[in-house]
Amino acid sequence: MARKSSGRQILTGVIGYGGSFNMGMHHLNSMKAAAGLVPCAICDADPARVEQARKDFPGLEHYSDVGEMLKKSPVQLLTVITPHNTHAALAIQCLKAGRHVITEKPFAISVKECDAMIAAARKGRRMLSTYHNRHWDHNVLGLTRAIRKGCIGDVFRVEAASAGYGRPGTWWRSDKKISGGFMFDWGAHFVEWMLQIVDQPMTDISGYFQKRVWDHVTNEDEGIAVVRFGNGAVARLEMSSIAAAGAEMFRILGTKGAITANWESFTVHRVGRSGKVVPKVCKYPKGEHHKFYANIRDHLLEGVPLIITPEWARRVIQVLDYAGISHQKGRSIAVRYP
Repeated sequence: MARKSSGRQILTGVIGYGGSFNMGMHHLNSMKAAAGLVPCAICDADPARVEQARKDFPGLEHYSDVGEMLKKSPVQLLTVITPHNTHAALAIQCLKAGRHVITEKPFAISVKECDAMIAAARKGRRMLSTYHNRHWDHNVLGLTRAIRKGCIGDVFRVEAASAGYGRPGTWWRSDKKISGGFMFDWGAHFVEWMLQIVDQPMTDISGYFQKRVWDHVTNEDEGIAVVRFGNGAVARLEMSSIAAAGAEMFRILGTKGAITANWESFTVHRVGRSGKVVPKVCKYPKGEHHKFYANIRDHLLEGVPLIITPEWARRVIQVLDYAGISHQKGRSIAVRYP
């Protein structure tokens, strides 16, 4: 059994210290910034990355095997930073060993995996979350605050897009068996934003995918996911690497106006009393990414409600997973909540 730490702190660690985007360093530094979370251990199967971790964080424990870490380390909270198709197995292994777990996004690559992870967390009475730090991105903060004020009335349609024309790189994120598919990377962020904008139960999901140009990778070239909500609202996400013409990052329609948005600013198009539409360009507030680990800390030490719950993260994967199933079956897929 792992030793317990003393005092009001949580000993933390990461599984995966890969070189891509330096996410291992990012997570450990984000943990350090949240007083009460204390980095303790690092694990990576690549000796070169373990050596780099030793240089970056010389005072921490370093392991090359997850099982050894779980046997020897007092670490209490582990963030899994590995390829998407490994998240579920590693999370369940850590949960069964009595650790709290965060996975990098996406949470997993299927609803079935999500349900197995949630069951393990409940059985072991451990916290489970995923790194949706962009829940506090500047864009979604600005959009949701404007919408909650009622400036465009009741939202009935959300259109989001991340589309361009470009050859994908040949790495694991382009391999569908590992990544989950084209929409499982940035698409996870977009879906999470859309589910904040339309805060309603989902009823069914449809998906449409194209594989026409990039034969050197197994990911799809383009994907469209459409979600229908219980109040009749519809959200549509388009992601494409074969779109020679782009689209608005967001187009949100309401009963009293609309919002169009790009990464730098958003425009509120309000319908006046005369029926004339008046546009107003608005600035985004500052992003608040630090709130993710602050909430994790407050949840574990003070019992504050967890914001990014595993059930919330499961909704994102349900959209991505069911969109693929819908495409295969040629029909919409009804949403079922556990």
